[in-house]
Amino acid sequence: MTKQSSTASVNVDACVFDAYGTLLDFASAAERCRDVLGGKTDALTALWRDKQLQYTWLRTLQGAHVDFWQVTQDSLDVSLDTLGLAEPALRTRLLDLYRNLDCFPEVPRVLRDLRAAGLPTAILSNGTPDMLAESIAHAGLSNAIDHVFSVEEIGYFKTHPAVYQLAVDRLATPANKIAFVSSNAWDAHAAAAFGMIVFWCNRAGQVPDRLPGTVYSEISDLSALPGLLCNVEM
Repeated sequence: MTKQSSTASVNVDACVFDAYGTLLDFASAAERCRDVLGGKTDALTALWRDKQLQYTWLRTLQGAHVDFWQVTQDSLDVSLDTLGLAEPALRTRLLDLYRNLDCFPEVPRVLRDLRAAGLPTAILSNGTPDMLAESIAHAGLSNAIDHVFSVEEIGYFKTHPAVYQLAVDRLATPANKIAFVSSNAWDAHAAAAFGMIVFWCNRAGQVPDRLPGTVYSEISDLSALPGLLCNVEM
């Protein structure tokens, strides 16, 4: 289904964020290795991310779950092999950086605005609890997020409906009273199909996907989000 382009504000009881690509810039790991990667920096970022997501979907379909840290390593290894970059020191450096990702520039202010308004915030992510804790701390967001939910609690990756149910259960809040924010269109559509009010943070300017679930609003970054939640006075 195509997105609903809405600028009307909505009243919700909580705001739940995807982590990677939404709050945390997964491209920052390879970018900080540009001195070694050179012209292959962007190619590595794209391939690593593509393989990482493919492996989560395939493992969920196969019933062969491993945690996201293993998936991240496996997808990096095949990406480095593909690009002729299989050097142990580079691999170690990239993985260390992935556990300490930068956040996008507008993120701290947006989270401060939501907290000042008294709106509970959470992360719902494929990441393991320790991966998320390290990157959140590195980005200076430890005191800006109320809850962090990892799929490791249930053993399924997104877009399995049990992932979105996890947020409903842990927040004790109905799906239609949760604002869900993701930069990943597949994640946004899955949460919308589950019944959440979804804001697609389309950082890359992608065309809309043809997937089940109607996205409530499309935004180019998170700056506009507080103004779209009527709980938040701007």
